[in-house]
Amino acid sequence: MTDDRGGDVTIRVVLVDDQELVRAGFRMVLGAQPDIEVVGEAPDGDAAVHLLGSLAADVVLMDVRMPRMDGVEATRLITALPEPPKVLILTTFDLDEYAFAALKAGAAGFLLKDVPPSDLISAIRSVHAGDAVVAPSTTRRLLERFTAHLPGKAAPEPEALRRLTAREREVLVMVGRGMSNAEIADRLTLAEATVKTHLGRVLAKLGVRDRAQAVVYAYETGLITPFGGAAGR
Repeated sequence: MTDDRGGDVTIRVVLVDDQELVRAGFRMVLGAQPDIEVVGEAPDGDAAVHLLGSLAADVVLMDVRMPRMDGVEATRLITALPEPPKVLILTTFDLDEYAFAALKAGAAGFLLKDVPPSDLISAIRSVHAGDAVVAPSTTRRLLERFTAHLPGKAAPEPEALRRLTAREREVLVMVGRGMSNAEIADRLTLAEATVKTHLGRVLAKLGVRDRAQAVVYAYETGLITPFGGAAGR
């Protein structure tokens, strides 16, 4: 992997999980990659926050349910750090509500805990490149379950949402449905670079940090209705 100047880039990863065996498994998989280095580990959220206060990292693989401090609170504190790493939440289908809370807290995306090694590696690289939310197909499945935890009736549409153009709104809806930039480009017959430009304007107008926050925004404002499509406004 190279940066814009053609130099080699090593993605620095921190593993946070209360099960040592799980961390060992991830460490073995990631250690075999030439562009990924595991630079630290922590057994709970509290230890992770302290570690990342003094250790430079690019991506954190964060378990959700841990002793002392869970992954949601740890994510909230870590993403508030100066130049924070991207946080990838590790979840299972029976802990979906935690993953949604973690996205609200600032996580860049989420993965199923039994994710295949190739998907894990791809997700880390994608998030490092700024392309959250990870694994659109997983996003679509999990968001169907997340919506059960959202209010049944949305508040009046925010002013920021009304500032979006029709095309930007369309892109936001598709992002909220878990579509990748490539899928959106194909659906709208646009260049992928154009989709990225539209999404950048969406993030700026809404005042949200990244793609993951845009997904949360789309659901919480009622732009996308639970178990349905885009809200009619």
